[in-house]
Amino acid sequence: MEYRLFDEGKQFPVQYFYDRIGKPEIAMRMTCDYFVKAGQIFEKTSVAIDGGTYVIYVQPAVEEHVVDPKQKADGKTIRIELRQFQEDAAYYPVIHKYEFRDEMEALLHMQSNFLYLYGKEWEKTSAEIDEDRNVYVWYAKATELGG
Repeated sequence: MEYRLFDEGKQFPVQYFYDRIGKPEIAMRMTCDYFVKAGQIFEKTSVAIDGGTYVIYVQPAVEEHVVDPKQKADGKTIRIELRQFQEDAAYYPVIHKYEFRDEMEALLHMQSNFLYLYGKEWEKTSAEIDEDRNVYVWYAKATELGG
């Protein structure tokens, strides 16, 4: 699997390459709108399969900033943070931390458009993988139905 910079003029250079990564993790990464690595945030532009290589095309995210860089998961499970998205906010509070041992269960959560938690319905606004913290983040707003 590769992350390539979406820059046709530079012939889409490879930014990051992952040799030993399973298909469930590739699928989870493909669901993410953002990718965080080495303090830099990239926005996904598209995904492709190029001669058997899974490719995620990214570009630097201009108006995004890293969230909680010191809160790192231990890596023993797959962590997905549900964070409350708010327009123009500098911080997105953690509503819940999901911990999964099953990659497919984590993938199904990442693919969902809605989650129901604490008597509320949460609608996904975006998702990211933050490699610096070893977590996936599911940003959402409480819907009218969910209060």
